[in-house]
Amino acid sequence: MITLYGFGPGFGLPEISPFVSKTEVQLKMAGLSYRKERAKPTASPKGQLPFIDDAGESIADSTFIRAHIEAKYGFDFDAPLSLQARAQAWAFERMIEHHLYWALVGARWIDPENFAKGPTHFFDAAPEHLREKLREDAQFRVAENYLLSGLGRHAPDEDIDLAVRSLFALSVQLGDKPFLMGDAPCGTDATAFGTLAGILTPFFTSQLRQRAEQFGNLTAYVDRMMLQYYPDFAWTPLRQAA
Repeated sequence: MITLYGFGPGFGLPEISPFVSKTEVQLKMAGLSYRKERAKPTASPKGQLPFIDDAGESIADSTFIRAHIEAKYGFDFDAPLSLQARAQAWAFERMIEHHLYWALVGARWIDPENFAKGPTHFFDAAPEHLREKLREDAQFRVAENYLLSGLGRHAPDEDIDLAVRSLFALSVQLGDKPFLMGDAPCGTDATAFGTLAGILTPFFTSQLRQRAEQFGNLTAYVDRMMLQYYPDFAWTPLRQAA
């Protein structure tokens, strides 16, 4: 059986990491049995989560895990798509993971209130005399990567405006379809779901979430994906609970 290593539930989500969510949803899409274990990024061959163990073979990085599933188990995540649509799906995946994801990182890690509410607790189990230093070092590294991503070079309102352009592109692509590329889910739907759910969780308050909630088809899409792939999870965004 495949073992998926991730962070686990938190922040009002079935999985903290959008990339682990992506892989978990793709395992569900492929109909593969798996068990899930918590792990730290340092346990991964590439120093990041997710990674899987499949009959003793370790594969790290969500994109390479997808390639492994397709090669070993013969499951084509983009089976309904034309060659042109496959190319478009890949382009949207790159936009999500290399642009929109970093806006999510900024909302969680750079905003001091959200950092104190969420990521700071990753270090609660560390020895007390090291805890604060570990938190500061981790936040500094994330802020440095946020800067290198490009979004961190802009004023707060400007980086949100750029992120909203990506949200707009996703909203236009989705339109009134049930899934990004049509009537059936494809591999990129797992990617979009993980990041959009991370933005829309009511656990964090952010301008990014407020702007994302203005795209009604995207919020309905996340609700639909959550119900399909995590039917037992109590997903209660504020717009529903109000």
